[in-house]
Amino acid sequence: MKKLMLTCLSMFLITALSAQNGYQVGDLAADFNLKNVDGKNVSLSNYKNAKGYIVVFTCNTCPVSKAYEARVEALNKMYAAKGYPVVAINTNDPVASPGDTYEKMQQRAKEKGFSFAYLEDPEHVYTKKYGAARTPHVFVLQKTAKGNEVAYIGAIDNDQQEANDQRENYVQNAVNLLLKGEKPTVTSTKAIGCTIKWKKEVSK
Repeated sequence: MKKLMLTCLSMFLITALSAQNGYQVGDLAADFNLKNVDGKNVSLSNYKNAKGYIVVFTCNTCPVSKAYEARVEALNKMYAAKGYPVVAINTNDPVASPGDTYEKMQQRAKEKGFSFAYLEDPEHVYTKKYGAARTPHVFVLQKTAKGNEVAYIGAIDNDQQEANDQRENYVQNAVNLLLKGEKPTVTSTKAIGCTIKWKKEVSK
C-alpha cells in the first residue's frame, strides 16, 4: 500500500511539475521533429503556408481522447486549408501504456482515417516542454515574426459528452479570432482528460 501511495504521489508531482514548467500564453513554442504514423518525420516548419497550428497532445487509449477524435478530425478539416492545421502528438510511454505503441498509433490512424499528422513522443521531450498534463491538451500557436506564439492553452470545448446546448468551442473560437487578426478572448481553460503515462525511470 505504501509503495502504491508513493507511486501515485510521484505521478502527481511529475504531472504538476510538467504543467508548471510548460508554456504560458504569449510564450514562443519550440518546433519539433517527430515521427509520424506514415514513417516520415514532421516539424511545424514543414507547413510552409501555415498561419499557425493546433497542436493536440493526445493518445490512443484515454476514453476522453477517444471521445474527441472526431472533433479533432473536424478541426483539421475546418482549419487546415485556412492555415491552421492540426498536429497531434501521442504523449504516452508505450511500455507504461501498451495500447500506445507506434504500431497501435498507425492502426488507430488508419481505422479512424486521420487526415492530420499523428506523431510519437516516446521520451516525452515535447510533452514536457509544452507542459501538457492531460489527454487531450491543446496548444493553439500563431506564427509571428518572433516565432510560434502560444495563443491558447487548454480544452477543445466544455462538452465532453456532446450533450451541452451551451457548448463553448474554445479552440474554434480562438482560431476564428486569430484568422480575423484578433487575439482570443479566452486564452486558457482547464484540460480535462486522462493523466499522461510517463516513462518509468530506471534505477542505476
